[in-house]
Amino acid sequence: MRPMNTPCLWYDGAALEAAEFYARTLPDSQVLAVHHAPGAYPAGESGQVMMVEVKIAGLPCLAFNGGPGVPHSQAFSFQIATDDQAQTDRLWRAIVEHGGQADACGWCRDRWGISWQITPRALMDAVTDPDRAAAQRAFAAMMEMDCIDIAAIEKARRG
Repeated sequence: MRPMNTPCLWYDGAALEAAEFYARTLPDSQVLAVHHAPGAYPAGESGQVMMVEVKIAGLPCLAFNGGPGVPHSQAFSFQIATDDQAQTDRLWRAIVEHGGQADACGWCRDRWGISWQITPRALMDAVTDPDRAAAQRAFAAMMEMDCIDIAAIEKARRG
């Protein structure tokens, strides 16, 4: 049964390539189905890959080859919660080192322009600490980072 609400990600001919990258890179991700255009459409010809059903970190999504002219922005991002530094670093590097771009505070963009937040659970715990001073210290440390350094966040949290 299809979910009632499915995020649809727009690509310029690279929907299958992107979906396969996400399936290889992120836990609980897989390409579920590849759909070919039944006829010509503005972004492609009959028989070309038009849509890819993909599960990205457990979330059902649709990758759509809609053509050029519709750029992604940070207004939409995937936030991937990580358990440790090794997982944080692996996912960050997988996105950035495969044609992506680093941004600040745990954010990065993949080669297709999709924004990602590679967010250690320890960071969320730190910046939501009921001890306001501890949360502020952790937040200030995060503001100086690209890829999140869990040990530095925890050190800042402790003061």
